[in-house]
Amino acid sequence: MTRKTPDQLRSARWFAPDDLRSFGHRSRMNQMGYAAEDYAGKPVIAIINTWSDLNPCHAHFKHRVEDVKRGILQAGGFPVELPAVSLSESKVKPTTMLYRNFLAMETEELIRSHPADGVVLMGGCDKTTPGLLLGATSAGLPAIFVPAGPMLRGNWHGKVLGSGSDAWKYWDERRAGNISERDWHEMEAGIARSYGVCMTMGTAATMTALAEAIGMTLPGASSIPAADSNHIRMCAEAGRRIVDMVWEDLTPAKIQTEQAFRNAIVVAMAMGCSTNAVIHLVAMARRAGHAISLDDFDAASRKVPVIANIRPSGDRYLMEDFYYAGGLPGLMMRLKSFLDLSQINVSGRTWAECLEGVEVYNDDVIRPLDQAIYQEGALAVLRGNLAPDGCVIKPSAAAPHLLQHVGPALVFDDYPSLKANIDRDDLDVTPDHVIVLRNAGPLGGPGMPEWGMLPIPKKLVRQGVRDMLRISDARMSGTSYGACILHVAPESYIGGPLALVQTGDMIRVDVPARSITLEVAEDELARRRAALPPPKPRYERGYGWMFSQHIGQADQGCDFDFLRTDFGRPVDEPVIY
Repeated sequence: MTRKTPDQLRSARWFAPDDLRSFGHRSRMNQMGYAAEDYAGKPVIAIINTWSDLNPCHAHFKHRVEDVKRGILQAGGFPVELPAVSLSESKVKPTTMLYRNFLAMETEELIRSHPADGVVLMGGCDKTTPGLLLGATSAGLPAIFVPAGPMLRGNWHGKVLGSGSDAWKYWDERRAGNISERDWHEMEAGIARSYGVCMTMGTAATMTALAEAIGMTLPGASSIPAADSNHIRMCAEAGRRIVDMVWEDLTPAKIQTEQAFRNAIVVAMAMGCSTNAVIHLVAMARRAGHAISLDDFDAASRKVPVIANIRPSGDRYLMEDFYYAGGLPGLMMRLKSFLDLSQINVSGRTWAECLEGVEVYNDDVIRPLDQAIYQEGALAVLRGNLAPDGCVIKPSAAAPHLLQHVGPALVFDDYPSLKANIDRDDLDVTPDHVIVLRNAGPLGGPGMPEWGMLPIPKKLVRQGVRDMLRISDARMSGTSYGACILHVAPESYIGGPLALVQTGDMIRVDVPARSITLEVAEDELARRRAALPPPKPRYERGYGWMFSQHIGQADQGCDFDFLRTDFGRPVDEPVIY
């Protein structure tokens, strides 16, 4: 392999010339206490850290960044920490999805505008993984992703709790009057026992695993629990590795091939992934120049079984168990027949090399292919007159009897009206109804909030109903479950067919046939369409206005149009005068 020489380092443009501008750069390094011996002729490694006092998933990054720096110094690099917006899933409103592209833009510009030769991306909470990778992909410098890792298992009254999934489950039990307020508050204190991301197979665990499958983390990094000392050592190893990646010029473009993304789709299906994986992977692949679509997910779903027995698709285990059972390498070892193992990852080795000697240590956590927990993949893509551009359901986490269903619609125009009425004792609803929420998509939400696991009406919860068909143009948390049809495209806010549904209309869903149909005559739909009022603007200034002007629909990955790979020519290196 041809290796760079010190004079070829990108950072040399800032520091090496004998001119006035470089004098200024060097003197300001002196101002911070750094001598030329600290950085001259060494790879400068930008560490983009999404730590925040309001992001519990990344609480340990304040300390882990020092471990990354230690590794960089050990390998002869010069670490510099650059803070970026921290998208705390539980705190940021109206939704972190509104700001994923904000983080992507910030990441890209931080990398491009500073004297960096390579970058370590520190993320994990849901949107930070795709946001950081989108930005690093566009910037094009050698990059390695350091995943935050899942938190420890939750505990309450001797029961193992999974974040998100058990919150939804026990909230219904509280609404039904089956658990007390004291129980609820004790559970609140036991469900999140350490820093780290959700320990269910939610969006965070899904996306960090897919970052590994694509090749952007060290092999085995994504499932290490955040509180495990192996996580500390992984951070230092990532710091050491990025320095060599700079000398090797191992850029994202050399790792993120089309086949790498197809590998990630296979892994997603086998994991029982979050539905959010569809939106993020489509965006990430397209930013890397590959035309991945919903059809690729559905094709993989037809042949790849769910073998990770992790909640919510699984019935028992959590990410800590997944790690002990062999983690993502163990899962990929079982999926060899579906994967292109000639693809490389940030280690510089192929997956075939990296999976040599890998074992699975618990066959109930990571199942053999012939003992899958669900014989088809985690997701299915439906199309029909209600969703011409597609919508997504997670059949592995839904009641089987609802996968083929016909029922009358119960329509809510927005989330506030749903929340105000769903628990009314006089609500005219049965278990056969199909609850519809609209105006919750990318533009309508705004930002496509995670409202898609619509609450089951309280009167039905009290009758013992725990699942029913629900449809929206929203997303749902990866920790959620149930017969929820999501990401309906085009969204209702811009006049998509979901805007035409009226309470009482019959909706037919057939997941095996991949169809979703509003059983209303075309002439009646045309009449309703003509009567639709124009949408009211969501924002009139600021970032929200820019978002509203440029956001793509769910089936396109919700990226900004001006950030697409095919939008204009690549951005030049910054001029230094």
